Amino acid sequence: MAVNYGLTEQQIEIQNAMREFAKERVIPVRAELDEKEEFPHALLQELGKMDLMGLYIPSELSGFGGGSLDFCLAIEELSRICIGVSVSYAANALGSYPILLFGNDAQLKKYMPPIAKGEKYCAFGLTEANAGSDAGGIQTTAVLKGDKYILNGTKQWITNGGEADTYTVIAITDRNKGARGASAFIVEKGMPGFSFGKKEKKLGIRCSATRELVFQDCEVPKENILAREGMGFIVAMKTLDTSRPGIAAQGVGLAQGAVDEAVTYARTREQFGKPIIANQAVQHMLANMATQTEAARAITYAAARTIDAGEKDVSKISAMSKLFATDVSMAVTTDAVQILGGYGYMREYPVEKMMRDAKILQIYEGTNQIQRNVIGAALIKEYASMK
Repeated sequence: MAVNYGLTEQQIEIQNAMREFAKERVIPVRAELDEKEEFPHALLQELGKMDLMGLYIPSELSGFGGGSLDFCLAIEELSRICIGVSVSYAANALGSYPILLFGNDAQLKKYMPPIAKGEKYCAFGLTEANAGSDAGGIQTTAVLKGDKYILNGTKQWITNGGEADTYTVIAITDRNKGARGASAFIVEKGMPGFSFGKKEKKLGIRCSATRELVFQDCEVPKENILAREGMGFIVAMKTLDTSRPGIAAQGVGLAQGAVDEAVTYARTREQFGKPIIANQAVQHMLANMATQTEAARAITYAAARTIDAGEKDVSKISAMSKLFATDVSMAVTTDAVQILGGYGYMREYPVEKMMRDAKILQIYEGTNQIQRNVIGAALIKEYASMK
């Protein structure tokens, strides 16, 4: 029996709709999308027609009006089948959150409705070659000239890069102010001086598009700045605090998918005249996998609910969910391959892809070592205030 997490009827409907979509539409094409490294346009377009692309966007901006938990439920079900598809889906929110959190009315009304309807995709431009974990070390610059900002620099490993139409980009407007000299901008595909690097070849999530964003005297209208100059670092950190439970949900879904495959195989694979699930060693592995996955689900839902409750400081619980769920995902997918043995190593079975895909979850949107830093800093702050 499934754990009762007190989901509403609407949340159960979201969960069921995405589960059915993933089984019926994603399973038949996931191996081909992975092999061909093909961006899942058709699948995302279908999700748009189902009103699931704008799940996290307010209804007044043509979205569904769902909260963080609603979105995590959808991501989890999609990730259970393929996180290459789910990250292409979820990255739209990562790119949208800066606008939703800090955009003015004009920006919200211009950019959110087409993203909510699935007519356009979105992406977030923070990482650079020398500024990944060190988000304060970005080199991309933005200089105000007349009524435009001129951007120069390169963003690296951007999910949905080249496929997205709208990009939220962090650039330095005042080098002398350090992190307080960063600002956030909305950049549109097709703006003069904005181009893309090659599509990266990756270990996993191969159908997801990962490219460089290249700015060479890119002209961005002055009104496309988010909040005001100097707010870029805050925009980036608040965005990541909001989005990290979505990565945790990817980890939960992927781990659950691996458990599903491992249990199904163990029930049918016979050795020494009996199914291998009859062996206590295999039962213990499966028990650990299922327990870790459920614990990851619990902390992920808790993080999403904390965000939905409107709590101001969610950095610690957000980082905890991302850290725990993605470490679980890597461990569980590795054990799934072990249970399937030689078959698990073959592309004929999906667990080898699951294991390849799982690794990125410990890396993107802040490595799990950085999550530990965030949690540690929060603990220091909390205990200092108790004195």
